[in-house]
Amino acid sequence: MKKKNFLWTILNLIFLVIFNVVFFVLGDSGETHNASVWISYAFIHFAYFMLLLTPMLVKKGKSSHIFGFSIYAISVTYFLLEFVTGITFMLIAPEGYKAALLVQICIAGLYGIILVANMIANEHTAEVEEKRQSEIAYIKDASSKLKILLESISHTDTKKIVERVYDTINSSPVKSNPKAQDIEVCIIEFSNKLESAVRLENNESIISISNNLLDLINKRNNLLQSLN
Repeated sequence: MKKKNFLWTILNLIFLVIFNVVFFVLGDSGETHNASVWISYAFIHFAYFMLLLTPMLVKKGKSSHIFGFSIYAISVTYFLLEFVTGITFMLIAPEGYKAALLVQICIAGLYGIILVANMIANEHTAEVEEKRQSEIAYIKDASSKLKILLESISHTDTKKIVERVYDTINSSPVKSNPKAQDIEVCIIEFSNKLESAVRLENNESIISISNNLLDLINKRNNLLQSLN
């Protein structure tokens, strides 16, 4: 891993080394460069460093490759645009510094606005994705628990009522709503109670808890349907 990081560091430095060698060898001595050239020099380096920092700006998550692609596209576009603009000002080398400063700071400002807006959008997408995964996990966990419990029940009538609970929750809507949160908490609590009842082989409690679960699950489903 250390060798890989070292190689990436070398790769990242190649542009800086080549650019600076060309700048100082082909250009005049450092003292004769005017302000517009040094401003362009600084902005090109800033754009390149932002490109190198891009991986740190990518939101981690299941869709991080999508987030990374959009952030990288913005940073690469900014770097290329700034590189062309900076080189142009370096070649022209106008005496006044204002044009070079204003143009390149506007480009950097536009880059900053687009970058931050994109990062905010990625944060929102990640939150929606996380919520979606949580909702899916709720159904999967409840279904998995009931399926395991079914294998432990031998009494026919008891098994039938638990099967009804399993089928009902397995066919329930995955997409949830904050208004259904209290009911879902109750469903989880009764699922834990059902697990204890099955472990104790208390058929009467299993049937009673299963009926309560059916009522809660149907109540949740009806609430979600009315909200859609």
